[in-house]
Amino acid sequence: VSTQSTWGRLNRNSASKRSNVMSAKAKKAQNPMREIFISKVVINIEVGESGDRLTRASKVVETLTGQTPLLSKARLTIRSFNVRRNEKIATHATVRGQKAEELLERGLKVKEYELRRGNFSASGNFGFGINEHIDLGIKYDPNTGIYGMDFYVVLQRRGFRVSQKKRKYGRVGRAHRITKEDATNWFIKKYDGIVTNKKKGQDVEY
Repeated sequence: VSTQSTWGRLNRNSASKRSNVMSAKAKKAQNPMREIFISKVVINIEVGESGDRLTRASKVVETLTGQTPLLSKARLTIRSFNVRRNEKIATHATVRGQKAEELLERGLKVKEYELRRGNFSASGNFGFGINEHIDLGIKYDPNTGIYGMDFYVVLQRRGFRVSQKKRKYGRVGRAHRITKEDATNWFIKKYDGIVTNKKKGQDVEY
């Protein structure tokens, strides 16, 4: 057998392997189980103290989400901030479904659909903050004031529920989990967003 024919067979085998890998990746991308969607959006306002300011912040969250917000307690006593343990210092609400997508759209519009790479976590979730709640379209009320708030977005794929069941509990495979890169690419594709890296002193678009 000549050397030329041997190399020809090797090249054909490598080409067929590459085509098989590409077709497998294409099938994997088309798999409906791989589709990423919004599981929930958490709206949080950190006040730092209890009293009237926390009550007004709760009304802002209720107006924005249409739900009754919950109050969060401090886990530690921080005397320099006059915060006592178990004191109610924040308010939040969890939104799902179509309402969650609408709120996220409004929040990203305030950010001009631009996030930092540090906004995305290793588990495939992301979050960001806005300085004034009136930017979301809520009418300014001098009796309420202006509050900043945080958006926390949890992403999922179909099948994640097996890790949350009480009976017949299962684990989500590593290949099925959402990575930081998956969440970043999903944000860029869905919202035509921009992800920058400002840690190096200049903006780098991904």
